[in-house]
Order: sequence, then C-alpha cells, then structure tokens
Amino acid sequence: MRTPTRRTSAALAIALTAALGSAALTALPAGAAGESVKVQYRTSAAGATADQVEPWFKVVNNGTTTVALNQVRLRYYFKADGPATQYRFACSWAVKGCANITGTFGTLATPTATADRYLEITFTGGAGSLAPGTDTGDLQLRFHRADWQTLNQSDDYSFDAARTAYGDFAKVTAQVGGSTVWGTAPGGNTPDPEPSPTGPTPDPTDPGPSGATLFDDFDYGSHTDPAIAAHGWSVRSNAGGPGVPGATWAPEKVTFAREAGNSVMNLQTSTAGTGESTRHTEVLTQATKFKNGTYAARVKFSDAPAYGPDGDRVVQTFFTINDLKAPMADDYAEYDFEYLPNGGWGEPANILYTTSWETYRPDPWEAVNQHSEARTSYAGWHDLVLTIDNNALTYYVDGQLFGTHDARYLPERPMSINFNQWLIDLNGQPATTPRAYDQKVDYVLHVKDRVLTPAQVAARVGAFRTAGTTFQDTVPNG
Repeated sequence: MRTPTRRTSAALAIALTAALGSAALTALPAGAAGESVKVQYRTSAAGATADQVEPWFKVVNNGTTTVALNQVRLRYYFKADGPATQYRFACSWAVKGCANITGTFGTLATPTATADRYLEITFTGGAGSLAPGTDTGDLQLRFHRADWQTLNQSDDYSFDAARTAYGDFAKVTAQVGGSTVWGTAPGGNTPDPEPSPTGPTPDPTDPGPSGATLFDDFDYGSHTDPAIAAHGWSVRSNAGGPGVPGATWAPEKVTFAREAGNSVMNLQTSTAGTGESTRHTEVLTQATKFKNGTYAARVKFSDAPAYGPDGDRVVQTFFTINDLKAPMADDYAEYDFEYLPNGGWGEPANILYTTSWETYRPDPWEAVNQHSEARTSYAGWHDLVLTIDNNALTYYVDGQLFGTHDARYLPERPMSINFNQWLIDLNGQPATTPRAYDQKVDYVLHVKDRVLTPAQVAARVGAFRTAGTTFQDTVPNG
C-alpha cells in the first residue's frame, strides 16, 4: 500500500506537544440588482443507462450587469443508484478552461422519487466574468460511479434524453452570490446559501444517542478573544513543522466572521515564495481527551487562492492526534481528513485523503497506516464525519461513506482535535508574488463513546443552533 504521508508527521507531533503546553471575512453579496443568469443544457450520453452522465452546459448572462463567474453555482439533480454509491466528477473540455471549474456532490435534505443527490458546479476566479448577453461557451462535464459500474440516469430529475442540442433548461438551478436566479429544484429542495448548517436531515427529530459532548460554533471576535482559550482552544504560534522550513505559525491569520447567518472561522495561509514570508495557521484543543465516539466538522476547502497566483502545494485539514512517545510506539494515534487542492506527495492534482495511523518512525522513515482517497476537486463546503468504536474507523464526506479502516488502527490513548492549513514546500509555485489560501470552518462536534450517523450529526448541530447554543463542552478530562 502506498503511504500518502511523506509529510513531516514527526514535526507535527512535536509541534503539537509544544502547542498543548501553551495555551475580516466579507459575506458574498446576495443577488445584486441586475445580476442574473440562465442555464442552457444538452446531454452527450442520451441512453437510459450509461458509463457516465454527461451534462453539458452554457451559462448565459441574461441580466443587465456583468456577473463574476466565481459568484455562480449550478446544481444538476439526480437519483443515486444506491445509498452508499459514490460518484466522481470530471471536466472533458470547457471554453473557460477545466482548471477553472469544480464539481462537488451533495445530498438533498428532502429526497424525491427522481433526486436525492446533486452535482454542484462552481468556478474559480480564473473563469472571469460574463458581460450582459454573453455566455460561457461549452462546459463539457461528466460524472461516473466511483466503481465504474454502469449507472441508470433515466430516473434522474435533471436528465433529458431528448436534449441533444443546447436550450434553456429549468431543471438545473443557478445561484448568483447566494440567491437563486434560475431553475426549479426537485420537491422542496430550494438551494440554500452556503454554509448550510445542517446538511442532509432525513429525520431532523433524531439527534442520535446522548453522550458527553463538545460543540463549538466558532462564534468569536478575533484570535485574541479570551473565550477561545476559556473554551479549551489554542491558536498556534510556536515554531516547527510540518511544512515549509522557516515558516511562521501566525495567530493573526485566524479570523472570524458571519456568513449566511452562521459564525465561521477562517484559517489563511500566505506566502511570497520564501520560508520567511510563509504564514501557516492551526487551531487545536489544549486537552488531549478525545478518543472513541463521533467527530464532525463542516469545512470549506478551496482550490483557488484568495489572491495571487495559484499552484502552491497546500494541505487543508481536520484531524485528531496524540504525541509519538518513541519511534514506532504502538500507542500513537492520528486520524486525518487532508485535502490537497494542487496535489503534492507525488500527486499531480487535487486529492482528498483520509488516513488512520498506527505509528511511524521519522528516521529512517517508516509508516504504519491505512488510507482512502478520491482524486477530484472538493472545493466548497463539506460535512466531514469520523466515527471510532471498538471495531473500526469510518469516514464520511457529505453523508456518504468515504472509507472504513481496520480495528488494528484504533486509538490506545486520547487525542486532541485540530484544524490546520500549511504548505508542503514552495516548489509548486516558485513565484515571489504574494498569495494566500483560505480554509473555513463552520462548526466542530464530538460526542464521546457514541456512534452517530451523518444525519444524526446534522440533527444534533441543528438542535444546538435552534437552542442558541454556540459552545458546550461536557467531555471529561482524562
């Protein structure tokens, strides 16, 4: 099995030990007057069954003002072949450039007979803008089952076998700046502004089994807010790995704002092409008191930089970890969601890893772990869930099973909960032009010794927000 971590995990563990010893975003405009688009659709795979779904689109500016494409989101709705079936997105060709188009999958809150999933298409800043009366040209897109089995598209809400030439199509929705301007979603599934706080909730009355709980909505004023430390968090400032040698871990790059009515934490990593100019970010719990149970967070990964040239080998994460007592110590534990928007560690393009660690030796390097991966874009908001019981580790992304790892990787000791964003090296983008990347976090949840489904996680978070609870920690120390 190929080991994806090549990263300096030893340096991360050392930095974690040191950190444990220490104790403005702007919301997108909601549909400015005159901003509007419509969607034209055709299919290049018209069969009832196919190896791939092939929806092709043109986005047309039918408003009176120029529309930035990075403010536009499209949704194509379909019925999954099974509750555990996973899908992969690809762009075959696009006038705007496939590198400027991302596709992610989501689950509908209210499934219908013809739709329980959607493919969401977004654009990077590199796609540019549309003047009134212009269109994007061809967006030749496709998606397939992760196992490459033949799929059935005849029962998909947004599929129309008769559409072999472009025409206006209202069964694909479009949003500009968070406001729906085109199309009709199936059933009661009106596209909502990001971040959606609860995700899929088939049974919103079922919050799952009770247990000692950590919940944080990240409702803070700044990285200097005393409530951050009072609530058990540390904003890292100590030196060390992982990542670019000489980089600084910069607390001031951790900021807080409100988006779509929710409080959101942003971790920004920036560089001007040297170690001295590189600023990494990390937020972690001061206590290592988390072990079995459910871990969940809603995280926004980004493919494109917030500003400056793209290409850096960025790592965006949500993970748990404890310290390595000695090389190959069998009581080490680490469980990662790691997204690499520009590749790295031998990967040429975007990839999402989930990795369960038993142990490792830093020198000479030897790793004992198990991982799952998906080589596709995960730009956008995602619900990440990890469950640990006495039998297995199970990872979910957006309510769908992503990977199950063996009992031999289960933790022997408690861990901390961490979010960080950092650069593997400076080889992906050698320019000295300043640039920065954002990773956002909507909330984090841990329920001790209880396995919750993704739907139960969503219901639990929804209950906290309905009650106005922004923080709770009843997980005992030790």
